[in-house]
Amino acid sequence: MIRLIFIAGFGGFLGTISRFLASRYFQNLFLTSFPLGTFIVNITGCFLIGIFLGMSQKGNLLSPEWRMFLTVGFCGGFTTFSTFASENLALLKDGNFVYFALYTGLSVFIGLMATYVGNTFILKII
Repeated sequence: MIRLIFIAGFGGFLGTISRFLASRYFQNLFLTSFPLGTFIVNITGCFLIGIFLGMSQKGNLLSPEWRMFLTVGFCGGFTTFSTFASENLALLKDGNFVYFALYTGLSVFIGLMATYVGNTFILKII
């Protein structure tokens, strides 16, 4: 059990650093009040977890340890629901109702689609 905790924790550490860098990069690249950095990171994380789950479901390409590292650890640290909620609250407080609706709707819909596409993609090539 301790071993799995460290595996997930190390994956989370790397995912968190990756999220911080990627989110900052995209937010600074496109100067907008729309939280594009978090949006891109969360959609990418959904796509990646779809791939990782597909790899573990078909062909046993991932050991249970690698699955824990990549899904619970890396993707768990890479994506962030609390930042998503905080940014939505800020959009509401600022009166950006259109951005609020777009961010919420697109995040949920495209996030689910990205997970599905990642999973379907990996299952077709392996």
